[in-house]
Amino acid sequence: MQYGFTEILQLIGALGVFLFGMKVMSDALLLLAGNKMRSILARMTSNRVFGISTGFLITSVIQSSSATTLMVVSFANAGLLTLVESIGVIMGANIGTTITAWLITILGFKVSMSTIALPLVGFGFGFTFLKKEQFKNLGSFIIGFALLFIGLQFLKEAMPDIKNNPELLEFLSRYTDLGFLSILIFLLIGTLLTVIIQSSSATMALTLIMTAQGWIPFEMAAAMVLGENVGTTITANLAAIIGNFKAKQTARAHLIFNLMGVFWMLILFYPFLKMVSWLSMYLGSESPYISAAAIPVAISLFHTTFNITNTFLLVWFVKPIAKLVEYLVPVKVQDVKTIDEPKFLTKHVLEYPETAIAALVKESKYLYKNAIFEIVAHALNIHRADIISDIKVKKIVKKSKVLFDTNVRELYGTKVKNIYGQIINYATKAQSSLTLNETQNKQISELKIANRKMVEIIRDVKELSRNVTLYLNSDNKYIRKEYDKIRNKAVKVLRTIHLFRTEKENEVFHKKLVKLKREAKTNIHSDSLEIDELIRKDLITVDMASSLFNDFENVNDMIDNLIDVADLLYGKKDMLLDSD
Repeated sequence: MQYGFTEILQLIGALGVFLFGMKVMSDALLLLAGNKMRSILARMTSNRVFGISTGFLITSVIQSSSATTLMVVSFANAGLLTLVESIGVIMGANIGTTITAWLITILGFKVSMSTIALPLVGFGFGFTFLKKEQFKNLGSFIIGFALLFIGLQFLKEAMPDIKNNPELLEFLSRYTDLGFLSILIFLLIGTLLTVIIQSSSATMALTLIMTAQGWIPFEMAAAMVLGENVGTTITANLAAIIGNFKAKQTARAHLIFNLMGVFWMLILFYPFLKMVSWLSMYLGSESPYISAAAIPVAISLFHTTFNITNTFLLVWFVKPIAKLVEYLVPVKVQDVKTIDEPKFLTKHVLEYPETAIAALVKESKYLYKNAIFEIVAHALNIHRADIISDIKVKKIVKKSKVLFDTNVRELYGTKVKNIYGQIINYATKAQSSLTLNETQNKQISELKIANRKMVEIIRDVKELSRNVTLYLNSDNKYIRKEYDKIRNKAVKVLRTIHLFRTEKENEVFHKKLVKLKREAKTNIHSDSLEIDELIRKDLITVDMASSLFNDFENVNDMIDNLIDVADLLYGKKDMLLDSD
């Protein structure tokens, strides 16, 4: 066998160029379109078709199923996606990744890209000198795209030729002539290669080259593709190790979905390959059983048809798959406790006034923008992603009719209570044990007030949530309308607070908050008149009226406290100490 250590190093180097090109291209695409893709993902609904379409779109655009899956795991970890929604996106990502295989097959085997690849590198490099970040990212994408095919050309050249290495063919024949056992062996090889290389696209490229060079027949290549589908799940499962139970569930769902697909495909393996062969010839190619040159197209066709068929079959079983995953990865008490623990408060922060105040501010802000924001939004059955989006408030309220079954008391216990207690504890210790000047002492007092108001917000929204849930989809359109008004008020305030927190030029949003706070106080009288009129006309019951009177007061108090806390933590004024 005329294939020594130097040739092996060349093969590894060629693979490195291919992987580097794939990474540069994928990273550039993420920078170009990542924000938009994440926005689309955050806004998705529980509709399965939309979830699959989202997964397909994102993976097709960023050219990386691993990046999509990691994004899904992160969103699930943050609670932006449910397990059922995550499974839908993963299904779409599996279909989207087949675009890469077709890209390699058509441009790498059917069309010679090697002649224009190097000029493309130069062309893309020119974009990197431009000032605009978007142009720089575009240049990186062009360079990555070119390097991908330069690496592919190197791979084809570095791969040993069967004609010049008959010993290699003899060696491989020992493993390709074992019947169905050969299928399982090459499935395992495909899995291991993908796990080691950490790229199903690179393994696919190797598989296509091996088939084109005559190393392995059509059946073994198809088995390797199945192995790649299993191996690609390792990235998400590794990322989920440090995540919460939701992230772990999403990663396991990816693994189970792909394993189920491989299982049924192994049962129908030979008939399915014959169908792919017929389809390949029908589309104008030769039979992959006869011509080695026809195998790359047939393998890409197999990859696509398998993933589409697998998604179509299993999309009807998303909920059973979710239940299986929930059984395998149950909610653990320690996972909940980690959310409940302070992120910035340690014993070392109490050494100096500056470190104590900085930690208390960070902890208070974290509690407010995460736990408080989430609890208020979910108690009103509104997605946080919708609140921070550009969608009109009325439209958000109108479409948000799905009950979240939010347990405010439980969320307070797991996400707020302990952190609130620790903040008050550290603040009190800082005031009693550290030498503080007047300004520092005032800052800590304000932070204590802000955190007490956060607890009051939870109390108000707990009372509000019960009736919002009760009347959200009521048959009485008048009570439904009134509670939609309440939700409208709250969403408007939450959105303005988000903009006040995140925008650099936030003075305009501070003015809006002052106006909203004033309106909340002046609306008390007009709200009462509205309820009186509904009672006089017998449009609502006495119980409904009683609930409305209480909840108008609750929402106004909640809005008042939300704005107070936002102004203290993110504003320049000290209005809290002046308020009663």
